[in-house]
Amino acid sequence: MRFRRSAVALVAVLALATGMSACNDDSKTGTNGETKLEKVSYLTSFRTFGREAYAYVALDKGYFKDAGFDVTITPGNGTVDVMKIVAGGQADYGIGDFTAVMITLAKQKLPVTTVGMIQQRSMAAIVALEGGQIKDRDPKSLMKANGEKTRILDQPGSTNQVTFPLYAQQAGVDKNKVEFVPSPPPALAGLLAANKGDGIGQFVVGVPLVEAADKEKHRKAVVLPYGDKVQDLYGNAIIARDDLAKDHPAQVQKFTAALLKGMDDALADPAAAAKILKKYVPDTNEEVATKELVLMKPYVKPDGYTGVAGGVEIDRVERVIADLEKYNVIPKGSLKPADVVDTDLTPKG
Repeated sequence: MRFRRSAVALVAVLALATGMSACNDDSKTGTNGETKLEKVSYLTSFRTFGREAYAYVALDKGYFKDAGFDVTITPGNGTVDVMKIVAGGQADYGIGDFTAVMITLAKQKLPVTTVGMIQQRSMAAIVALEGGQIKDRDPKSLMKANGEKTRILDQPGSTNQVTFPLYAQQAGVDKNKVEFVPSPPPALAGLLAANKGDGIGQFVVGVPLVEAADKEKHRKAVVLPYGDKVQDLYGNAIIARDDLAKDHPAQVQKFTAALLKGMDDALADPAAAAKILKKYVPDTNEEVATKELVLMKPYVKPDGYTGVAGGVEIDRVERVIADLEKYNVIPKGSLKPADVVDTDLTPKG
């Protein structure tokens, strides 16, 4: 998940992208005078699981079209990859975990910014199966009595791994007693079912996938959500390229509003959203997709949250940056809120 690119290569990609971005086409009418939809490209955060269904709902129900857009949705491959593609101009918008966005931008100044939030609370978690060492909502169960390290399978550089020191500190866990073992994301649920590790790095909405993978024993998943202990952390964010945010702010706001309208519908009727997802992604397991959306709802609209959908609180971003610096996740002074969020474009009440 680590991203390295020389400045020369990035400039070259950006130069090529100048003619690729849909936003450079300012023509609004077709040859017969009809309204011409603006072509926009969008990346999901990671593949096309149920948690990504809201974009397909916005597409299927015409919310993007009503806003003036002809949107192409492409499966993403994780936050850093999404950032790279958006920065290079091969996509206009994408979704990525906000903590991973901050960590990446603290080390590599990519021309991307956050223009809204999908989840108001982080969905990062450690997930295990019942009957093992790790107990549901019990962080202390991460530490083995015999002194051996607990093995958590996860993709190197994942959000779950890089933010674990924050979670461990708040949960009273010795971070040095936990070892993250490099493992490919598509195989995580199967590896856990085969007892190849004590747990895996996963989003809370991944529980249905984990349980479905345990075909022989049918064990229930147990979860340690980071958001239980580190409540300032946001979940996924809506990412746009800097030049898009600067030169086409109205387009950014209209796109964000249409996407969030799809989110409202998906959370109001998860089963219907799963059916829409299957329409565009035929191999969708509707039952699993529905369960994912049900699990995601309290992270999009947590109890006690009184802000608008997609909103961002700048003082909260400042606190997260301070914590990332405190626990040496990012270098001190490497990041300011303005480096990661365009507050002029985020949804307001």
